[in-house]
Amino acid sequence: MVNRSGIVVRSAYKKRGYSINTTGGVGASYRQVFTSNAPVAAEVIQAALADVNLAVLNEANWWWTSGTYGAKASFTRTFINTYLKVDGTPFTNTPGYQTMLFKDEVKNRDVRLKQTIRMGDYKRSTNGIAAPAPPVFSYTFTGYQPIKWTLDDTYYDAGALNTNAVALFRYAEMLLNFAEAKAELGTLTDAEWAATIGVLRARGGITGGLSTKPTIADPYLVANYFPDISDATILEIRRERGIELSLEGLRFADLLRWKRGDLMQQEWNGFYVPALNTPLDLNEDGILDVAFYQGTRPTAVAGVTYVDVSAKIGTTTNSQQLKNGTSGELIWMNEIPRKFTDKNYYYPIPLNDLQRNPALKPQNPGWE
Repeated sequence: MVNRSGIVVRSAYKKRGYSINTTGGVGASYRQVFTSNAPVAAEVIQAALADVNLAVLNEANWWWTSGTYGAKASFTRTFINTYLKVDGTPFTNTPGYQTMLFKDEVKNRDVRLKQTIRMGDYKRSTNGIAAPAPPVFSYTFTGYQPIKWTLDDTYYDAGALNTNAVALFRYAEMLLNFAEAKAELGTLTDAEWAATIGVLRARGGITGGLSTKPTIADPYLVANYFPDISDATILEIRRERGIELSLEGLRFADLLRWKRGDLMQQEWNGFYVPALNTPLDLNEDGILDVAFYQGTRPTAVAGVTYVDVSAKIGTTTNSQQLKNGTSGELIWMNEIPRKFTDKNYYYPIPLNDLQRNPALKPQNPGWE
């Protein structure tokens, strides 16, 4: 079938229905949905296929692994902090999490984090030889470099070469939609929580809080994302929606319908850097990976990428700095003001449409 954008898509409908993919276990089953050449039929309802013979390919690797193309900003630390620990408790309950190094903060977390960003023992292959692949700072400005859609062979990095199918609609989204609707109505039961959020979190290796709804609102989510929400269940469903559906093109629409567009103004922050001129081993393989400096570049250590976080480079404000000057979270592009106003909850009615049909007036508020 063909969707409205003209993209060839495939329906994976089976009479037996859908389920959450668990092939490969908690260490691989989530990311497998996004890196498989054939849609994972158990979970994927609709997908855009790649076909080498027809030269219909996607550019996921090029987008996420290019120093001159794509979204090098990557995830923010504020969002990465929302991934739970494997026991089901908030990571932000951990004393000292604010200054925890990257190599430590990613441990014992929801396994979907490991399947979404470069960390730990992640490896990539070049000419059939696999090697450790920590975050690369010509590809990421925050340190939280995505791998959810990328293939692990560097061959695919050089252009639109990806052969993996792009999941457009999957069963996990249906579970989240159902859970959120029921929670907003105040009718979500413990059994329904277990069959929706519990199932998704179990795939992520989480062991606690799978069978009963939460009762305590996470203060981190309230303070950083949803100050007007006190219902613990709704908060946790929103947390889950952000994590499970990350990089799938749904976040902006979610923020609009939750009327949280002002989150678009959040600081773009990255991992914590304890000091200048101190090389860090990001994946604990015994090899130093990156160091941050100001002014004169330090004497090079083999294999280390050096990132200048001076307030200015020449006469130009540097977009990548440390929050506290010589230490702190990486921050990026915060010299550029971002403002979200009420008019941004709606798009303007296109001028051509108004000219063809004046009855469409008035224009949406703020776009007059």
